[in-house]
Amino acid sequence: MGAADSLVDQEIPRTPGTRSPSRISPELVATVRLLWNNRRVFRRNAIFALAATIVLALVIPKRYEATAQLMPPENVSSEAMAMLGTVGARGSDSPGIAETIGGATLGGIASDLLGMKNTSALFVTILYSRTVTDRLIEQFQLQQVYRAKLIEDARMRLWEHVDISAERKSGVIGVTVTDRDPQRVAAMAQAYVSELNRLVAEVSTSAARRERLFLEERLKTVKADLDKASGRFSQFASSNTAIDVPAQGKAMVEAAAWLQGQLIFAGSQLQGLERIYAPGNVRVQAQRARVAELKKQLEKLGGSDSASDSTNDHSLYPSMRKLPLLGAKYFDLYRETKIQETLYQLLTQQYELAKVEEAKSIPSVKVLDAAVVPTKKSYPPRTLIVISGTLLSLAVTALWVFLREWWSGIVPDDPGRELAVEISESLRASARHLRPLSSALGWARARLKRQHQNEPVREETPPEDEASKEQERSRSIAMRAGS
Repeated sequence: MGAADSLVDQEIPRTPGTRSPSRISPELVATVRLLWNNRRVFRRNAIFALAATIVLALVIPKRYEATAQLMPPENVSSEAMAMLGTVGARGSDSPGIAETIGGATLGGIASDLLGMKNTSALFVTILYSRTVTDRLIEQFQLQQVYRAKLIEDARMRLWEHVDISAERKSGVIGVTVTDRDPQRVAAMAQAYVSELNRLVAEVSTSAARRERLFLEERLKTVKADLDKASGRFSQFASSNTAIDVPAQGKAMVEAAAWLQGQLIFAGSQLQGLERIYAPGNVRVQAQRARVAELKKQLEKLGGSDSASDSTNDHSLYPSMRKLPLLGAKYFDLYRETKIQETLYQLLTQQYELAKVEEAKSIPSVKVLDAAVVPTKKSYPPRTLIVISGTLLSLAVTALWVFLREWWSGIVPDDPGRELAVEISESLRASARHLRPLSSALGWARARLKRQHQNEPVREETPPEDEASKEQERSRSIAMRAGS
């Protein structure tokens, strides 16, 4: 036997190209055997974890996402950019917005140096601003939805459910909102777009807008002055029958010259007839009457200086003597009316041009993709939750098996084991001392609940007495065991 053992112990020569037989590590075999012996524990825990994670995945409320993509305006005035930047910086106090503001500021400086306007970063800051956030909270009553007592808590919850970002190359802005209600989440994403447009229009104070406001106020004033001047002019012309003073004066001069010529001719004929006929002749009397009528018409056309004659004058048109006096007042009123009318026309033209320029200068975002009502949930990932929970339970079970095996391998008189047992007993004792307090709190809570519901309060012994009795019983048992 000894010779055989020596032959076995000797090294057996191996031919070149042959591989030595591999052996499985004993530690690996022991580990696999340990896990196999506890396969029932693994199966039980895996089934329990699978059921628990399925229930958890079904209990977690669904969440939906709605996204709206915006294209920033191409041309924005520097003054409007400055005002929008002020509003955004003043209204942004959410976590993580400081980085956005800083990036927007540095990006804006670099863009200004390169001749561009970084409107995307600016609009992201505006959408995160407190002004827009408060408007959405008020519009959708998010304090009640999030069950937040303070507006600050509602802001924080809304910022947690919103993700707003801008692509660096294209500048397209994405607004993603998360909520439990699919209808509300789409409406909130669209409301961000509406609030951005409204806020941009409100804070835009470009030169065209200021000019339009000035022209609008000036146009109202000139219109009122024009109405007053037209009223005074029409009242003066109506009361004095001064329709067109230059035309009336020309017509009166021509009429007076014609009457004067007819009067001279009629007077010459009257003198000739008086030399031929007697004063009582019919032709002489008729000619004399014609001359008198011409004089009367000429005097009526020329007017009279006496106040009594002026008062008794019932002619339709003013006389030649009154016409120069009326002309001064007439031309003053006429000139004032024409000035106001010309000014009103010029201001109207400038006002229309200013409105066109204002429409061009106000930046307005273009909706690339409008938010739609989602039909598929975005959270929770139920399959991932179930698989992760099951795998985690298997890992915890394996850890527990290894720890139990390691603990069983420690000798009972090991100092480390004794310390662990002592700590465990101390923790259990502390838990037993705290149990009466928790029982008393539960008993008091139930009693107050019954009183609040107007139920008859039953006479019950406080749990402290029962706990104290249990402690006394355990002490007596321990003393007996020690004796």
